[in-house]
Amino acid sequence: MTELSEDQKRDFEAAAFRRLVQHLRERTDVQNIDMMNLAGFCRNCLSNWYRDAANETGVAMDKEQSREIIYGMPYDEWRAKHQTEAPADKQAAFEQNRPKDH
Repeated sequence: MTELSEDQKRDFEAAAFRRLVQHLRERTDVQNIDMMNLAGFCRNCLSNWYRDAANETGVAMDKEQSREIIYGMPYDEWRAKHQTEAPADKQAAFEQNRPKDH
């Protein structure tokens, strides 16, 4: 296995994250509730983790700012364009498995 420097690890992790965010921006057909029910995280989780990282380093960032970074547009605009009403069974599954911070 190739030995990676800490800078290489950081750069590759950042590139993978950017690719994931771009993929999620393109896959507007994939609803957050489906992601939560299947994987335990969604776009909002990513935006929260991004905001937490910024705040931990002293960069003030609010929820709307971090969501716009992840969604590529204001959250309300994304919801109006792409979010659909979740059926009752998906909502029930989400409520049963909802992480405490979501």
